[in-house]
Amino acid sequence: MKKQDEIISAHWKKLFFTGILLITAVTLWAQQNQYSNFYSESLKTNNTGMYVLGSWAAANMAWGAIGWANNSGSEKYFHQMNLFWNTVNLSIAGIAIYGNYNQDVAAMLSGEMLQKHIKTENLFLINGGLDIVYVGTGFLLKHLANNSQKRHDLLKGYGNSIILQGSFLFTFDIAMWAIQRSHRLQFLQNIELSLASLPNLNEFTATFTF
Repeated sequence: MKKQDEIISAHWKKLFFTGILLITAVTLWAQQNQYSNFYSESLKTNNTGMYVLGSWAAANMAWGAIGWANNSGSEKYFHQMNLFWNTVNLSIAGIAIYGNYNQDVAAMLSGEMLQKHIKTENLFLINGGLDIVYVGTGFLLKHLANNSQKRHDLLKGYGNSIILQGSFLFTFDIAMWAIQRSHRLQFLQNIELSLASLPNLNEFTATFTF
């Protein structure tokens, strides 16, 4: 009888620990799936932003080329800088989109996905700070134009262009930072709620007797 009880107890122990492993595996799978969905949405948002930046760049390049050819004085240099500046913007947008589409989300761990998202989020914020410097540089060039007879048109035109481009980039980068930050905070809140709703395995173990 005692031996039979030991066999039954061992059987229930095996079932119990198997159940624990299954619950843990399902929980980890569900959490990984949540992170994958979160990061996929993050990449989708970044790509949308890059398409906006690329469209702005392409339009400014066309506008800049036409304006450069059909204007003189400071207006000529204004359009010239718009063309030069947005050549860089278009390259950045293209490289970012290519990199995002080539990321293998399925092969990434949850911590890696969150880390990459935060890195991108911080990059938008840092760029927002640099954009303020760009705008300040534009105003400085306009100020220097007043003291330069020889380079007045060039400095004024370049200054006006950099103020415009810096202002757009500041609005763009801060908007992207705010959107991605909100996305991350909402995701982490949902993760916390999901974990809080799981059964407490310690309490379950304590109440299980063999």
